[in-house]
Amino acid sequence: MNTFGNTFRLTTFGESHGPAIGGIIDGCPAGRVIDQDFILVQLRRRREGDTPSEATTTRRESDHIEWLSGLMDGVTLGTPIAFVVRNSDCRSNDYDALRDCFRPGHADYTYQQKYGIRDHRGGGRASGRETVARVVAGAVAQQLLMEHNISIHATNQDRDITCTVLGVPAGIGEPVFNRLNARLAFAMMSIPSAASFAMGDWDIWRLPSNEFADAWQQGGTADTLTSTNHCGGIQGGISNGMPIVFHVGFHPPLTNPEGMICRLGDGSLKTVSPHGRHDHDHGTRLPVIVESMTALTLADFIPFSHKSPAQ
Repeated sequence: MNTFGNTFRLTTFGESHGPAIGGIIDGCPAGRVIDQDFILVQLRRRREGDTPSEATTTRRESDHIEWLSGLMDGVTLGTPIAFVVRNSDCRSNDYDALRDCFRPGHADYTYQQKYGIRDHRGGGRASGRETVARVVAGAVAQQLLMEHNISIHATNQDRDITCTVLGVPAGIGEPVFNRLNARLAFAMMSIPSAASFAMGDWDIWRLPSNEFADAWQQGGTADTLTSTNHCGGIQGGISNGMPIVFHVGFHPPLTNPEGMICRLGDGSLKTVSPHGRHDHDHGTRLPVIVESMTALTLADFIPFSHKSPAQ
C-alpha cells in the first residue's frame, strides 16, 4: 500500500539508492498558486534538521523537484500532480556488506520474508529517504490548509515530537472507523522509526476521570471551549474546535558502524561493521515530516473547491 488518503491522495515511489524518489498527488483542487519557496524550506528542514548538526546524515542531496504534470506556470490544474526528486549522492557500494545480512531492528528481514527479495542499498523503500515525497506533498497540503487559517507546528525534545494544530473547526472527523485521531495515528505510525502515538497528554492514563474530563468554560467558544485540553482537541473521533495536540515517539537510529551482530540467511550470526552514511540522531529532522503527514491527513478531511487563480 503506497497510497495515502481517499480524496486528497498521495502515492509515493522510489528507493533510497534508486534513480529518484517521487510522488503523485491526486485530488488537489485547481487554481492554486504553489509557493515553491515554501516547499524548498520544508525540504531543507527535512534534509538538515531544524537545528543542523554533525549528527544528521552526511549524504548531501540537492532535492531539486521536477514537476512532471498537474501544474502550469506554477498553478494547479486540478489534474494529478506528478513530481520526482533525483538521487544524486548515492554510494551504493558502501552497502555491499549488508547484501546477505539482516541488521537487528531493521526492515531487512521482514522485507525479505514478504517479497523474497530486498533492496539492501541504504534500506531501499524502508529508508527515511522516502519521506522526501511526503514533505513535498505535505507542503502543498499545508498551503491549502492555510486558506482555512489552519496552521501546524511540531517541536522535538530528543525523539519525542509534539505536534500542535490550530484553526481546525469543530466537526472534522468521521465515526466510527474513520476517526480523526485514528487517522492521525495511522499517518504518524507510517513514518520510519515511529514507535508510539498519544493524543493530548502523554500520561493521560495516570489521570482520574474527574481530572481527565475537560471542563466546559462558561460561554467558551472555539479554542476556549474547555478549561483544559487533556483529550488533545478530538472527542469521539471528531474535532471539538480546541487545538489538536498529539505526540509521536521515535526509536533511535539502529545502524552502528562500529559493529552489529547480524543474522545471515542460514540463521547464523555474524558481526558486521556497516559502511554507508547513516543518521547518528535524526530527532531534529522529524518535526517537518510529522507536520507533512498531519497536513496530508487534514487535507483528506476538509473539502476544497476549484477556483480561478485570480480569485
